Amino acid sequence: MKKLGAQLLIGAFLFWPVLAGRAQGPKTLPAADERYKVDILLVVAHPDDEGAATPYLARALDEHKRVAVVFGTRGSSGANEAGAEQAAALGDIREVEARNALATLGITNVWFLGGKDTASQNVLQSLANWGHGASLEQLVRLVRLTRPEVILTFLPGTFIGEDHGDHQASGLLATEAFDLAGDPTVFPEQVAGATKRLEVYLDNLRPWQPKKIYYFADADREDIFRGKGPVYAVKEISKSAKQPYWRMALDSFRAHQTQAKSFLDTIAAMDEAQLEKVMTAEGFWSEGLQFVLGKSLAGGSLTGDIFENIAAGAIPFARPEVSPESARPELSVELAGPWSFYAEFRRAHGLTNLPHPEPPEIALQAPGTLVIPLWIRNRTAKAQEVTLTASLPAGWTAQSGTGKFSVSAKQVAAPRIEVNLPALPEKSPQKAEAQEIVVHAESNGQSIGDVKLHVELRKRALPQ
Repeated sequence: MKKLGAQLLIGAFLFWPVLAGRAQGPKTLPAADERYKVDILLVVAHPDDEGAATPYLARALDEHKRVAVVFGTRGSSGANEAGAEQAAALGDIREVEARNALATLGITNVWFLGGKDTASQNVLQSLANWGHGASLEQLVRLVRLTRPEVILTFLPGTFIGEDHGDHQASGLLATEAFDLAGDPTVFPEQVAGATKRLEVYLDNLRPWQPKKIYYFADADREDIFRGKGPVYAVKEISKSAKQPYWRMALDSFRAHQTQAKSFLDTIAAMDEAQLEKVMTAEGFWSEGLQFVLGKSLAGGSLTGDIFENIAAGAIPFARPEVSPESARPELSVELAGPWSFYAEFRRAHGLTNLPHPEPPEIALQAPGTLVIPLWIRNRTAKAQEVTLTASLPAGWTAQSGTGKFSVSAKQVAAPRIEVNLPALPEKSPQKAEAQEIVVHAESNGQSIGDVKLHVELRKRALPQ
């Protein structure tokens, strides 16, 4: 009987085109694959970074929202508390951990861009190591494939915090993809159809404009983010799982053994009361999940629900409004590196209201070295002599980069000041106050500007 059933199935399959051809009416053209259409696309850097949003994702799934996740890297430079594997082998394991973690929530559509895990706080290093253009092309393709209503991602900016450059890169790429995926002239091969049967070069996707983008911050301070977007409680009970959302997020996180086995073993020994006390204490999920609204093309209020005003269906492509460039004097000095890049990034993508610290800030490991990159812009018709001095906290010393410099006419020079950072005292407070550095620039006895930077010293931090 089994053999007969198989023969009937094969026969039906072979004759289906003939039967379909006899059907009356117009032929239906293929449409986009609805299995991959989502409401939310989460874009993060490493396996386990999804934990920054999983309490909200559990809530969204309760509300029958469809969710997909994109990771920028496989986390191959991370630690391994569960085994001996490192490098590419660790990346393979962490990919499986991420897929298993998300599967506990019911999320199975997961992609990896293939960027290289880059341990620094400099987003420009991460973008270079990921292959910025190639990664952006992949992410734009995935936005067009999944057609999200909303993108959630890390806030692109430099802050005192972990401030991982890869986290920043994922938010930066997500912002670029939000602004580009709806433009048919961007990666046009993705929206072109085949001219020959079985052509393997053209994707036959369609442009897609997401409606909103929200950020969550990789920063210690919270004050500048309050009131900039919705906050979601994590202690509410899931209608489907009958558990608090924080507990669903924790159960998902248990898959990340390579990154947190010791922590997971500790909480595994706790009873429910102990576990709730620890996981809802300050530093975990005590005050809810704060989002920052980046852009909305659907209207709605700043702190309203993420899906406020969102209606089903495509919307027209919206080119970002570029803010005018600030006027500069003919001879000026400014902070360069990631800080100046982000000022231009916010301007170019219409994100001028995005929270960012003023003065700029960073946390660094001490003892060590702080590099202060600068732009000196000379728009005059002759060479100019510029003197740089640095006002530093006690015990900090300028190793190089101060003194007199000549900047050619109509040129932009890129000096850098290197500062030696002293070791922290043995009994220093767990969280030290940030110190202010001021770089002063003069020319012909006249000030041409000051550059300020707040620096917090730590016993452990990512490289600058």
